[in-house]
Amino acid sequence: MNKVSIVRCPDYSDTKRAIAEALELVGGLENIIHSGDSVLLKPNILSASPPERASTTHPSVVASMCEFVLRAGGKPIVGDGSGISRPGATAKALKASGIEEAAKKAGARIVNFETAGFTLADVPDPLQFRKLYLANPVLEADVVISLPKLKTHELTYYTGAVKNLFGSLPLKCRKEMHLLGKRDLFGEAVADIYSIIKPHFAVMDGIVGMEGNGPSHGNPVNSGVILASQNCVSLDIVAAEMIGFDPIKIPTTAGALKKGFGNQCPVVVGTPLKEVKMKFKPSSGGVSTAPTFLTRHLGKYFTIYPHINRRKCTRCGACYMNCSPHAIEKLEDGNFKINRERCILCYCCRELCPNNAVEIKKSLLATLLTEKENLIRKT
Repeated sequence: MNKVSIVRCPDYSDTKRAIAEALELVGGLENIIHSGDSVLLKPNILSASPPERASTTHPSVVASMCEFVLRAGGKPIVGDGSGISRPGATAKALKASGIEEAAKKAGARIVNFETAGFTLADVPDPLQFRKLYLANPVLEADVVISLPKLKTHELTYYTGAVKNLFGSLPLKCRKEMHLLGKRDLFGEAVADIYSIIKPHFAVMDGIVGMEGNGPSHGNPVNSGVILASQNCVSLDIVAAEMIGFDPIKIPTTAGALKKGFGNQCPVVVGTPLKEVKMKFKPSSGGVSTAPTFLTRHLGKYFTIYPHINRRKCTRCGACYMNCSPHAIEKLEDGNFKINRERCILCYCCRELCPNNAVEIKKSLLATLLTEKENLIRKT
């Protein structure tokens, strides 16, 4: 379906009403969800930020969608993987954002992509990647619904329903995409993810968006809308235009259109687009001006890898048995070793170790940059 609905919603106290109207305008969930279907709701859980920072999907949007999934006969599952390069980041983000509590109260099951495992999948007609590791909950769900936040983005200008799928990747794959070094190449890589997952529906939290240095360091802005569509690309085209960007210049949208997804002229239903248009301040950050080969070369020196401390390890095998890419090797003496070439940085080994024997080793560059990041967050 090529329709995108826009419904006014002045604040989060009116979320459920606005989403119900937005869903109805584009056909509702009843034709998408069948009785007993597992429905993966994929919000944007970027980091451990409270809802008022507007960097994550608001918990009221997640809770409302859980309720509508249940009404349609589905079984709601809420999950994501944080974008922060440290173990335990997703668990912290789920709590800090209020999403975990809201989803549980609404009757949903919570899944943490860090610990749920990943599967290597083939990419149809690849533009940048022939194979990608994707979180098991996304691949196993009967229905996938993207719940993005309306935000600017330093790399893709705007981030929405298609870019929201980036959280389905383990951190190593995300790093490889960022090291492509160019906006258009990164957009094509995200389109490769979309060609595997292709959510059945998208509902955008545009009640309070983020402008400026998004997706995490921008400023909240009252945009007052809920958007919905059965096509993520169509929703992104309308949302980007709504906040003052040329939709076709959004790298993720351009990549998706290049692969034949979506339509450049979606039909807007509900509130006319011209009535809700506003100008978001763009991000002042973005792609480095350094040559691509230099960016990739330096990127190799930014490493954060798990390491097994043999003094603490009891050889229980929890890490070995649950490693999705089989990166943990059992040695002849009974000890375990992590093969860094195979490791995809999901940190599942660390999360599951009962003895805290999996430690994190950082390169000098990673240590310096992460310390700077922590300093910025504290200030």
